[in-house]
Amino acid sequence: RNFYYITMLRDPVSRYLSEWKHVQRGATWKTSLHMCDGRSPTPDELPTCYLGDDWSGVSLQEFMDCGYNLANNRQVRMLADLSLVGCYNLTFMNESERNMILLQSAKNNLKNMAFFGLTEFQRKTQYLFERTFNLKFISPFTQFNITRASNVDIDEGARKRIEVLNFLDMQLYEYAKDLFLQRFQYSKQEEHQKNRQKRREERRLLREQRVHQWQKEEAVTEDYNSQVERW
Repeated sequence: RNFYYITMLRDPVSRYLSEWKHVQRGATWKTSLHMCDGRSPTPDELPTCYLGDDWSGVSLQEFMDCGYNLANNRQVRMLADLSLVGCYNLTFMNESERNMILLQSAKNNLKNMAFFGLTEFQRKTQYLFERTFNLKFISPFTQFNITRASNVDIDEGARKRIEVLNFLDMQLYEYAKDLFLQRFQYSKQEEHQKNRQKRREERRLLREQRVHQWQKEEAVTEDYNSQVERW
């Protein structure tokens, strides 16, 4: 069977704040196995950030202070092939090499996907999806710029720290945005060329119909004139 892999990416700062608010309300990923190379990570490889059932009420500062927080660079980690870096074993290679491999792997996998969209470009995302899969949604996508993340009031220092914690996601998102807009522009140009070719073909057919009609009228006129001469 053929599968098409698709994904949606989001601005890393907004995505991080959204996850923090989600966790703050009591969400957990306890049922996630984080399988890699046929096994789940050990507690030493992936420690938890909190004690108890969940992390309800966690402050943003506490959320950022946990070095094992999987919210950090989540988009890169979920798109990359973790087996290339020893899965969750941070002693498998040095950190800089690990980061470089993860980022490149995420970029490659994203580039090879049949489709991906960006939440900040809902209409363009819809257009590319419809063009890619030859489908039509019954209603246009709506751009919601007011979200739980956008309602969080943070100072510049906190924003900078989130960007540092998600520095791989920041690089991936810039790459994704550039690739996304290239795909959109290419699809628009392709659509424009097809429409122009279609209009040319329609004009050609119309000219041929007119010529054919004119020839029929000429033939009728000649036939009438010949009959008049015989009379």
